[in-house]
Amino acid sequence: MRRFLIGLFLAPFLLGGEAAWLRAQSAAPANDRDSDSYHYVPPPASKSVEIGNFYLRRKDYRGAISRYKEAIGTDPDYAPAYLQLGKVYDKLGRKREALAMYRKYLVALPSEKQAEEAKDVHKAIQRLERELRDSGGAAQKARK
Repeated sequence: MRRFLIGLFLAPFLLGGEAAWLRAQSAAPANDRDSDSYHYVPPPASKSVEIGNFYLRRKDYRGAISRYKEAIGTDPDYAPAYLQLGKVYDKLGRKREALAMYRKYLVALPSEKQAEEAKDVHKAIQRLERELRDSGGAAQKARK
């Protein structure tokens, strides 16, 4: 029963890409439709982030990273994709990647007011910079 409910929940999200493909195929000229080629059209960035959030809640980090990267590929200016990708990298201990994604998130925000309101991201950036600086200092001391 649980699998059925999960499938019922995911069907519209997973079919989002298929529906876009079908729309693209119906808009193509008749001679192009006869070919056996398949052209994947990813869903909108917001939908990819939504699916990535589902994977993140289920602790499927590879799936979440894949969807967030898909969202960035679809719309490089979509700030929530950078934020979520930064959270996953942070959770996995990939500090440099997390820091880079948090910074890109702040750059991608549409207004400075929203960037100033992103206090949690500023705190995460400060924490990651401090941790990287501390771990870099410890590594240099170990070499001596």
